[in-house]
Amino acid sequence: MKRTRHPNVVLFMGAITHPPNLSIITEFLPRGSLYRLIHRPNNQLDERRRLRMAFDAARGMNYLHNSTPVIVHRDLKTPNLLVDKNWVVKVCDFGLSRMKHNTYLSSRSTAGTAEWMAPEVLRNEPSDEKCDVYSFGVILWELCTLQQPWGGMNPMQVVGAVGFQHRRLDIPDDMDPIIADLIQRCWKTMQPICQPTNLIYKDFIEK
Repeated sequence: MKRTRHPNVVLFMGAITHPPNLSIITEFLPRGSLYRLIHRPNNQLDERRRLRMAFDAARGMNYLHNSTPVIVHRDLKTPNLLVDKNWVVKVCDFGLSRMKHNTYLSSRSTAGTAEWMAPEVLRNEPSDEKCDVYSFGVILWELCTLQQPWGGMNPMQVVGAVGFQHRRLDIPDDMDPIIADLIQRCWKTMQPICQPTNLIYKDFIEK
């Protein structure tokens, strides 16, 4: 973490390594998690701001994936995206992240949150940075629908539905077709990695 420097990745400032007060010190982001902002009552985030937030998350993810070695987050979700005073979104919480030295990472733990996790991670299969792209698709779906992914299902039901029954979240008919297509491309994790940053910026932010 100490080598990561990007506007959309939380800045690591230090650590306390003496028990019992083991702690990581980072910059302070006063608006809290993106999850809390999306799902609070009377949410007033307009669509353009939400798409900018998605773009920020994609930029942070893209930076990690282009690091040397590649950093795969493996638990990318709206509770792990923090928002600063200027509404800039930053990726945080690298508790499940792995450095990618070879082609694939061993998914030895599914301790993350099933609702956002890629099917190969839920099945404890080898995974690479495509698993973060899948998670980004869920985040984009969440930002566009303002719904909780897999609401009403417990984590084990999500594991069964996504990991073994190959189910995906329903995309509303009234969603912008470009965004809907991007989400679906993110969920096709066996295909070459799409670049959400380029598509979001070109089709929405730039206009």
